[in-house]
Amino acid sequence: MQSIYNLTRNKLQEYILSINEKKYRSEQIFDWLYKKRVRSFNDMSNLNINIIDNLNKDYAIDDIKIVKKEIANDVIKYLFELEDKNKIEAVIMFHNYGNSLCISTQVGCNMGCVFCESGKRKKDRNLTTSEMVLQILKVEQDSNIRISHVVLMGIGEPFDNFDNVMDFINIINDQKGIEIGIRHITISTCGIVPKIKDLINENIQVNLAISLHAPNNKLRNELMPINKIYDIDLLIKTVKEYVDETNRKVTFEYILIDNLNDSIENALELSKLIKGINCYVNLIPYNETSDDKYKRSKNIDKFMNILKQNKINVRLRREFGSNISAACGQLRSTN
Repeated sequence: MQSIYNLTRNKLQEYILSINEKKYRSEQIFDWLYKKRVRSFNDMSNLNINIIDNLNKDYAIDDIKIVKKEIANDVIKYLFELEDKNKIEAVIMFHNYGNSLCISTQVGCNMGCVFCESGKRKKDRNLTTSEMVLQILKVEQDSNIRISHVVLMGIGEPFDNFDNVMDFINIINDQKGIEIGIRHITISTCGIVPKIKDLINENIQVNLAISLHAPNNKLRNELMPINKIYDIDLLIKTVKEYVDETNRKVTFEYILIDNLNDSIENALELSKLIKGINCYVNLIPYNETSDDKYKRSKNIDKFMNILKQNKINVRLRREFGSNISAACGQLRSTN
């Protein structure tokens, strides 16, 4: 049986009309689900028996299970078990501007970035829209806090699950839904070019982050297999199109790995590559994983200063949860 959390309000309206009810009923149902957070259609007291009976017949109010919860300074990591016993992780990060939740979009990941723990397990399947929505609902319920920001930077490549991700964003941004501001939602992609173009056509003001991590094709091919399909020149060209069409700033994420992509030459090459783009660079100290081949850069300050000297907007990402394997690149689909 399909989860009710898979339905955007428009899709729910279509369903309500199909059972010969008024479409405003969809707003009432959204209110019960996302404002009142009820766990049974029978508790939706302002709905008539026809709607309740049909909802019980056609949809489920499903759930995900918290298997493990780890707490560190300004961060909580959740390990969830899905209905099919697969596992995913999500992380709350407490900022001075609000509470941000990093969610997963797939079980495993096929992108194969060599520095990332999440990709060690090949993709088993996409998460449904409901399984993404439930990460927020479950965290808010368990921690008794409101999530104000969402980043799609957990396990999986969001653009490899594009349609479900778009429905997820629709639901959490909906004023009748979870009501998270659209500019408080960030999608991170390793660079699936056709989906960046599709995002332009969606005409939504989300934040787009590009996992770049190298300033040239030779190095990026070594680190990120996706570059062999959509190389860095095509990626940058498409990002420029995105910026021009949407008038939105993009973020380039760059993990600094010792003696690999952190040299002065790399910094100069990166500066030249992205100069003139409405963007900023988010430098990320490498978080060590089960693969001890890669180490944290010792040249972070030098690299950052070169970017600044070349008039590139740059910041160093605040570190969260590396001591509980909750930091960038450390999430995985196991316990």
